Amino acid sequence: MNPKQRIAILGSTGSVGANTLDVIARHPDRFEVFALTAKAKWELLLQQCAAFKPMFAVMLDPDAAAQLASRLKAEGLPTQVLVGAQAITDMACEERVDTVMAAIVGAAGLAPCMAAAVTGKRILLANKEALVVGGDVFMNAVKAGGATLLPIDSEHSAIFQSLPDDRAVWGERIDKIILTASGGPFLNRDMATFSSITPDEACAHPNWVMGRKISVDSATMMNKALEVIEAKYLFGVRPEQIEVVIHPQSIIHSMVQYKDASVVAQLGTPDMRVPISYGLSYPDRIAGGAATLDFKGLASMSFQEVDPARFPGLQLAWSAMAVPSGTILLNAANEVGVEAFLAGRIRFDQIHTLNAEIVVSLDCPVVHSLDEIMVLDGLARQVAHLSCDRLASEK
Repeated sequence: MNPKQRIAILGSTGSVGANTLDVIARHPDRFEVFALTAKAKWELLLQQCAAFKPMFAVMLDPDAAAQLASRLKAEGLPTQVLVGAQAITDMACEERVDTVMAAIVGAAGLAPCMAAAVTGKRILLANKEALVVGGDVFMNAVKAGGATLLPIDSEHSAIFQSLPDDRAVWGERIDKIILTASGGPFLNRDMATFSSITPDEACAHPNWVMGRKISVDSATMMNKALEVIEAKYLFGVRPEQIEVVIHPQSIIHSMVQYKDASVVAQLGTPDMRVPISYGLSYPDRIAGGAATLDFKGLASMSFQEVDPARFPGLQLAWSAMAVPSGTILLNAANEVGVEAFLAGRIRFDQIHTLNAEIVVSLDCPVVHSLDEIMVLDGLARQVAHLSCDRLASEK
């Protein structure tokens, strides 16, 4: 029997995937990379295959897959290349895989996450959309499949680390969950200039190194709206038990306030290798390469309320949770809006206009399956694209 934990990394060329490989490389006695997947960055995936020699590499883009296969063969590397979304899902439920790092950005990561859930995998969830879009359908699959779900977002990992090991007592002990937010690059920017914000400015996060989509979400604070929804499902709390506070230094990653008024928090440097190493080794703890906090040299920590005029998108989390399937609509609209902004089609401030419009424009039923979720997601995207066309003409 193989003593090492076999891991499939879905989205290995993104920042979370790359950091996961960095942690794994520090512990070759504990972990074995079984499969790596990516969208189109075949050059980087080639480097990863050379370093970790996975059995499989999957690429969503057929042309990129052909390039990768050719280079792997030329360099005599044994990794087999597969192509397409179904192949990614197949890796998530492969019987030889123990752990799935779910780091694909957006709703595209839901199907592989569902496959990992129903086959009882250990799921390291960095894809918040699996819960935002999947909701009860995904959580029911986790329960039915006997999967282990561990959050990798720094905020949700912090909450998980601040909770008792016995999940049965969470409901009776938790008063509220407090998510911290850095405020992103525009915490102090003149709001009158928001309409002229460029994609590069929106992607220049002051504390974290992330992909462009997630960076824009941080700038609009839509990432925090999605995290509020995610927290509801992960920790079984009511929407009104979730609070967000601005903490620009990103040292306290999130907190749990208990019914006796005690607050338990998790602190650490703003380095994704901290929650990743915890997820990989849970319930143990291993070194992941992150720097330790130097309390003697630590600057003062500050906190402030979220300004709803500066960050109107945050409130959409509670609005979306209040209507059937509203979180699916919100996520679909946001993905379309961010893509349009990064392409230069709409303004930064129009992302919120689009999101708010789509959440209230569609009257949708409760969904009960992955197929129903994807149908509704597709419909929301169609409407969002039409709205984007209109907003682009007004730009």
